[in-house]
Amino acid sequence: MRIFDKIREFFNKIIRPAAGVDDERLLELLGISGTPKNILGEVTYFTCLKMLSETLGKMPIKFYQQTERGIEEAGVNVVYNLLKTRPNPQMTPTTFWGTVENNRNHYGNAYVWIQREFKRKKYGGDIEIKNLWIMPSSDTTVIVDDKGIFGAAGDIYYWYTDKYSGESYMFPSGDVMHFKTSMSFDGLTGAPVRDILKVTIKGGLESQNFLNNLYQGGLTARAVLQYTGDLNPKLEKKLIARLEEYANGANNAGKFVPIPIGMKLEPLNIKLTDSQFFELKKYSALQIAGAFGIKPNQINDYEKSSYANSEMQNISFYIDTELYILKQYEEEINYKLLELSETAEGKHFKFNENVILRTDAKSQATILIGYVQNGIYTPNEARSFMNKPRMEGGDDLICNGNYIKVADIGNDQEEGGDKDGENLKITKERPKQPI
Repeated sequence: MRIFDKIREFFNKIIRPAAGVDDERLLELLGISGTPKNILGEVTYFTCLKMLSETLGKMPIKFYQQTERGIEEAGVNVVYNLLKTRPNPQMTPTTFWGTVENNRNHYGNAYVWIQREFKRKKYGGDIEIKNLWIMPSSDTTVIVDDKGIFGAAGDIYYWYTDKYSGESYMFPSGDVMHFKTSMSFDGLTGAPVRDILKVTIKGGLESQNFLNNLYQGGLTARAVLQYTGDLNPKLEKKLIARLEEYANGANNAGKFVPIPIGMKLEPLNIKLTDSQFFELKKYSALQIAGAFGIKPNQINDYEKSSYANSEMQNISFYIDTELYILKQYEEEINYKLLELSETAEGKHFKFNENVILRTDAKSQATILIGYVQNGIYTPNEARSFMNKPRMEGGDDLICNGNYIKVADIGNDQEEGGDKDGENLKITKERPKQPI
């Protein structure tokens, strides 16, 4: 154990890179960082994070198994209980997945530590998954052990430093679920959208700050003070400060501004419409939303949207945006949380995307009726979809009894005759078959 501690201390020193002149952390330390710290204050950026995290959080995860009869719900195991009820004692599944998605989008990577525990039995024991813990992305570093210090050369490890205790931990790849953005250049780590759109997001923040300053100034434009004579800079600042006490702020809106004799105050007529402020702000918002895969109606832009169009945009959002995200999550969860024997049995986890594709009650009823009447759903399966209890006799498939196979058309007819016994076909009545 002591040898491992020494190796870990040595490795801790060599994985901490020196801060260069372009390092963002160094620039923040010196107070000259070009990236605003209150990036979540940009409303479009915040809305996109909120939309993606809530979308993932609202989808329950299901446990299925591929059988000879097709895909069926699998039995409950320890991992499924964690994912369904509480991944760890502090978080519900909704909060857990929403937090993971926020880390993935904001930092480019999200990490979840799989806490395993050895359950001792009379002879040997089993290793079970006890909890799932989110590792803050800002405190986690991905390490490629190309020298084979801890195992085989090329293995991946995750170095985590607890910012509260100062303790450092290193986990092998099998103990950490790693979710990354689609923008990855090495396949190991993802690039956050905020870095790629740094200039655009900064422009959105500046426009928001401009509006905030305009509101704080009582929506009054800049003004020019004309006077005869010369004042030193110190007196000029005092004069400006004195006038701002009467002119600026919402409380001074509509009030008189006292002007010394010989001076004249002329406002600068600067209109937001002249500079196309709102058009530029809207264009920047659409750019940021597009980078996240968010549709215009989801950032409250209904200019070219109707009810039917919004419904199609939701379907497009699932196909164009969420489908890739869900597929990545499911692949990582199935690989890291299932045993090889369970994978061989065809067991797998899958998010229930139907919760974001539900339509209005009338359309939903029409769809379910069509599924039941055509033998796709059993009545009980349709009732379960509507959160209704199962009823006796509702587990059998039903369909219209008049349907026959195409190949059987004409088989129920036999040749007969007309009045003279010629050219007359007599159709036999088909016996009704029990359902």
